[in-house]
Amino acid sequence: MNHYYVFNGDADGLCALHQLRLADSTTTANLITGVKRDIKLLDRVEVEAGDRVVVLDISLDSNRKGLMRLLEGGVLIEYFDHHHAGEIPQHPNLITHIDLSAGVCTSLLVDQHLQGRFHPWAIAAAFGDNLIEKAHQLASLARFTDTQAKQLANLGEYLNYNGYGDSLHDLHFHPAELYEEIKPYTNPFDFIAESTAFTKLAKGFKDDMGQANSLKPLTADDHCAAYLLPDAPWARRVSGNFANKLANESPQRAHTVITPNHAGNYTVSVRASIANPQGADVLCLQFDTGGGRKAAAGINQLPTNSLDHFVTSFKQHFCS
Repeated sequence: MNHYYVFNGDADGLCALHQLRLADSTTTANLITGVKRDIKLLDRVEVEAGDRVVVLDISLDSNRKGLMRLLEGGVLIEYFDHHHAGEIPQHPNLITHIDLSAGVCTSLLVDQHLQGRFHPWAIAAAFGDNLIEKAHQLASLARFTDTQAKQLANLGEYLNYNGYGDSLHDLHFHPAELYEEIKPYTNPFDFIAESTAFTKLAKGFKDDMGQANSLKPLTADDHCAAYLLPDAPWARRVSGNFANKLANESPQRAHTVITPNHAGNYTVSVRASIANPQGADVLCLQFDTGGGRKAAAGINQLPTNSLDHFVTSFKQHFCS
């Protein structure tokens, strides 16, 4: 039996993978991943009957075709996720841990499954997935100091930042390579203190965010704001974290960050207001290549001639 891990290349996917591998490092792991927006990862999986596949932090609904192909081929699949799932197949080869609640991320589901064995990594992932209040609550319950909580917040944010990009060339690290940097560390505070990868991500994040902070909104009012970023690698890298920052600074507003991509279209990040974390998925699912969860969602390929239509829809959805 061969073992495969198919995971989102963001903080949540990485920390979910790391927890599971810390719990079971005896088997050889074949890793399949990509940039954060590369979510139809099961289409890449070529395995044999009896092989085991663990899927982390990608929508079941977006991967339904690949999932059914694998199940019907005799593959054993365990699925952890918190994104839009649609109808969950009932199949003897499928085990699911799926929760669409607004205050949940995949690493927290894995943390629950492992009964908190590697809890600090789950807290870092929650910070990275912008579940700030939940992450602070968990850090407090775990008796971490304010300094330690801030370190975990930075770790989650930097890991998440590395996942954003239109292609792997935009990233500081391929997500599978970043996992290899994380792999030796049971304790995230040791990774923070010792890893050159952490130092590189911290510098890149601060440089890129500094450029984003100088931008003015395309449109803004008390209820929502839209930002159009330039066509540049730094903008693609920072788009998701910039959207999170805007959401946290103005919790009564919904936000969208729109970034040109290599295909000649726009990549869109949407954040519902923290005060009412609902509706981001509903908006994005109205567009081809759109998806996500209630509090945070996106569109992978928005045609340039649909920009005005999207911004109008965004404003109607959140500003009325």
